[in-house]
Amino acid sequence: MFEFELIKECKETGARAGIFHTPHGDIETPVFMPVGTQATVKTMTPEELKECNAQIILSNTYHLYLRPGHELVKEAGGLHGFMKWDRPILTDSGGFQVFSLGDLRKIKEEGVEFRSHIDGSKHLFTPESVMEIENALGADIIMAFDECNPYPASYEYVKNSSDRTFRWLERCKAAHKREDQALFGIIQGGMYRDLREKSARDITSVDLPGYAIGGLSVGEPPEKMYEMLEYTTPLMPKGKPRYLMGVGAPENLIEGVIRGVDMFDCVLPTRIARNGTVFTKHGKLVIRNAEYARDFRPMEEGCQCYACRNYSRAYIRHLIKTGEVLGIRLTTIHNIHFLTNLMKEMRQAILEDRMAEFRQQFYKNLEVK
Repeated sequence: MFEFELIKECKETGARAGIFHTPHGDIETPVFMPVGTQATVKTMTPEELKECNAQIILSNTYHLYLRPGHELVKEAGGLHGFMKWDRPILTDSGGFQVFSLGDLRKIKEEGVEFRSHIDGSKHLFTPESVMEIENALGADIIMAFDECNPYPASYEYVKNSSDRTFRWLERCKAAHKREDQALFGIIQGGMYRDLREKSARDITSVDLPGYAIGGLSVGEPPEKMYEMLEYTTPLMPKGKPRYLMGVGAPENLIEGVIRGVDMFDCVLPTRIARNGTVFTKHGKLVIRNAEYARDFRPMEEGCQCYACRNYSRAYIRHLIKTGEVLGIRLTTIHNIHFLTNLMKEMRQAILEDRMAEFRQQFYKNLEVK
């Protein structure tokens, strides 16, 4: 039911082009997954996501458990039926959100006790309960419950945490009940090479359809993230998808792909869109700035997204400045389209053995304002 075909490896870099077969369709990799935390990519309809060539979207276990509840989603036909999305879906385990709660959570071997950020009510996430929730939500790809280490963190803390993540993965696999859902394990290890390598060996020793790299893009310098990827990806199975969690800046996607990563997700494109900022091949453009008040060009010349085909910078700036919802809908559409198109272009470059050249041109474009 789940099979990864490695179509091509770039001769000059570690970049890979593949196809991941799932019950709700094939995913061409490398791929960027827009984040739909509450079973919706903010401001976008499923039809608009498809027009932007989104192949798969991500939803959040923690938030959906609290509202509206996984049993209600199950009753609605799972996430696919609930949100009317017929392409693949991935759910994270809620681990990142739980560990972001700080003083509102307590970590034990059994799991994590936490208080809801909504009403302060007390809850317990264990590997077993997270599998029950994710099985009910019904996504194609589900993530094992793990502990996302903060940055910075001591060696001893990261070692104990990574070992616990491995034990939790074994419990997740034992509790996972659905063959039509692919369980991915998550490699941790913080910013320590030997712990990254140990975690990679441990996690990949459990036979699963795919594996993720967690605990990066948590505040460390980009160079440190790239260094950790260089240690980690060579230890991951070639014949299974590799997923770098929480990464979505265009330059990070380029560098991740170069280092052999297949899948990415991040809230960045939708978040900055709501602040009136868009990606372009020349870098970020802050559309709310006064200099665009009489600029009747599209947000990006040559872009084929719905927003750029139809509206000017001046109009979209006006919408943003006046608080009109259409403004952030248009900036969001552009940003999602920009990243999905970037991945499509990278895939083509890999197939044509010119990924190194593509990367060089990408950075050259950033220098042209």
